[in-house]
Amino acid sequence: MPLQLFDTILKLQGFEIDKARMAFDISDLGDIENQQQAILKYHFTNNHFYNSLVTDKTVSWEELPVLTKQNLQQALHKRLSKGFTTKNIFKGKTSGSSGHPFTYAKDKYAHAMTWAAFHKAYKQHGIDLNTSLQARFYGIPLSGKARYLELVKDFVSYRKRFPIFNMNEEVLQGFVNQFSKHDFEYINGYTSSIVLLAKYCQSKNIVLKSSCPTLKISIVTSEMLFPDDRLLLEKWLGIPIINEYGASEVGLIAIQNSNGDFEINQQNLFVEVVNEDNRQVPDGEIGRILVTDLYNKASPMIRYEIGDMGSLETLENGTRVLKQLQGRTSDVALLPSGKVVPGLTFYYVTKAIIKEDLDILEFIVIQKRPAFFEIQYVSKRAMNTVIKKNIQKAMDQYLEPGLSLEFTKLEVLDRSKRGKLKQFMSEV
Repeated sequence: MPLQLFDTILKLQGFEIDKARMAFDISDLGDIENQQQAILKYHFTNNHFYNSLVTDKTVSWEELPVLTKQNLQQALHKRLSKGFTTKNIFKGKTSGSSGHPFTYAKDKYAHAMTWAAFHKAYKQHGIDLNTSLQARFYGIPLSGKARYLELVKDFVSYRKRFPIFNMNEEVLQGFVNQFSKHDFEYINGYTSSIVLLAKYCQSKNIVLKSSCPTLKISIVTSEMLFPDDRLLLEKWLGIPIINEYGASEVGLIAIQNSNGDFEINQQNLFVEVVNEDNRQVPDGEIGRILVTDLYNKASPMIRYEIGDMGSLETLENGTRVLKQLQGRTSDVALLPSGKVVPGLTFYYVTKAIIKEDLDILEFIVIQKRPAFFEIQYVSKRAMNTVIKKNIQKAMDQYLEPGLSLEFTKLEVLDRSKRGKLKQFMSEV
């Protein structure tokens, strides 16, 4: 029987998870507009950074500026509200799948609300974050304090990690063997990595649930889930596939509910889709996705542009659902040694060397040949030798030694028609 540490550890760290879960369950969706105005008023009163962005405090919601990742690429202490310091907040770092690095902050209650959202979403699928064993297909730092912290979080969160940096046949066979030894209830991780697992099962004519009868669902996240991949996953994993959409800086944005609808998290977020004039578009029309954290007082996340395109729809019962989602695709890199590496591995490569004060604003990794990669980046000044060596070292660690790198400094990076950068592209 698991130790049920997850909520206990959150409470010991000062996160009021019980209060948040109770508030989440009884929140009135009809009160969203009042919560929007309340968080806006709070930051007008207490946050110098946000006040500097909004000169006219009488404008309508749709006339408020869109908060971009570039806005957040400045020292964290300059973005905190009165009464908050780096000592009394939850702090995280993200490069984002679109390649824009920054550090973000949440006050402790807002962070508890984030976890309350996951609790409720997973519970409807029979998953308890305290007691359901998770097979976690994510990356992990290879050394140092960051690796230790992830391992501690894995223990507390009752999950076994399957690192995705190398997923060749030998590694995948080892992964499948693990499912016959543990009572996993769900799989959680990057879409492309779990697809690779399903393809291996297909090649060996194995349905994963036959090796692990306790499996209930697989939750895929961070990348697009295409219809063909869903069919492949359902057939060879032998379980329902639940699509999740979120971002570390705001938490759960949407997840498929028990009816199969891609339901928006309206309890602690306000999600809107806008056109190029930042005006909300009608239901069904594609536009840019903006997210507002209705509870984060430590640092404003108001009309924050997440970096994806999509459309919304309102069901007859009033539920808001994500009808379409574009972006978040990720290629797979095939290395000279035969390693198969998901594109999001490059997230961990860059995260290993990106610091809050680094001048790199945007970057993209392009595989030109199996052993040759180009890193294009936008920065105020050229990368120095130390940074280049650190990136090369990270590539050696996370991928394999002997890969060649070329660094190209650009004024702007080429974008797709959707305006979103893919952090990794393969031309091989």
